[in-house]
Amino acid sequence: MRGALALALACAACGRGALDAITARGDGGGAMDGAGGTNDAREAGVVCPSPLLGPGDTTKKLMVGSVSREYILHIPSGYTGTAPVPLVVDFHPIGGSDMQWRSQSPYPAVIDKEGVISAFPNGEPSPNLGNAWDVEGCCNTADDVAFSRALVADVESVVCVDTKRVYAVGFSMGGGMSNHLGCHAADLFAAVGPASFDLTKQNQDDCKPQRPLTVIEWRGKNDTTVPYAGGHSALVTNMALDFLGAVGTFQKWASLDQCTGSPGAADSNNCQTYSQCGAGVQVTLCTDNNGGHEAANASIVWPMLKKYTLP
Repeated sequence: MRGALALALACAACGRGALDAITARGDGGGAMDGAGGTNDAREAGVVCPSPLLGPGDTTKKLMVGSVSREYILHIPSGYTGTAPVPLVVDFHPIGGSDMQWRSQSPYPAVIDKEGVISAFPNGEPSPNLGNAWDVEGCCNTADDVAFSRALVADVESVVCVDTKRVYAVGFSMGGGMSNHLGCHAADLFAAVGPASFDLTKQNQDDCKPQRPLTVIEWRGKNDTTVPYAGGHSALVTNMALDFLGAVGTFQKWASLDQCTGSPGAADSNNCQTYSQCGAGVQVTLCTDNNGGHEAANASIVWPMLKKYTLP
């Protein structure tokens, strides 16, 4: 598994969760009802850390191999620490940072009220546009899959996380990173929610998820940065991206998830869904016909994501 050795070294002192993060958690992953924490911590196989870490934001550092990485851990006021709750790992756009995206992400306003924990990773520098993510072929040389695994293990060591309900979301290249984790860490993440970024010709052939997983894709029809129809981009110096497009990515994930038939008609939020997929997962494309390069509407995406859990 990519990055497993680096994670083991990085998390030697992480405590509970380090081994879980590098061990496959089974095949499949179906839907469930409900939102916040599991009623009994034992149902999720979690021993809640003690002492209780209170609400607020903490900047955390951890070593991934020989590289020091950073993320912001956000604990909402609704978190009690007495039962496991979901974790949302939320990736910033290219040129952004953990601090910037902590203040701009649409997710905390929606999920905080449910006591859901958030983590905001910080990317490594790209050649010319600031912090970015390694989505294969672009846009830095960091092992961001190993970083994501180490981050989740680190969070699990200090707060009460339902290890079957860890989700990856993000905007722009952060959305690309959540797609990439769907491809390479489906044993760790229950579902992913990319916004304004597609799979690419550079990474699609290596996208081999360990199991079917739910993908909720958010796209603006008038996006000129990552065109809805797809195509070539040379945004980052000497690192090309050839996007599959919103529909192409939708169809690629449907194929990877063993979906059959056609997607249903668009609902009231203009979301189309392949619902007959392997292991009971779904693949959804939500299109904002009047939107451009934009973050997801978390009030639409989160209720779909949170239904799904690792087996």
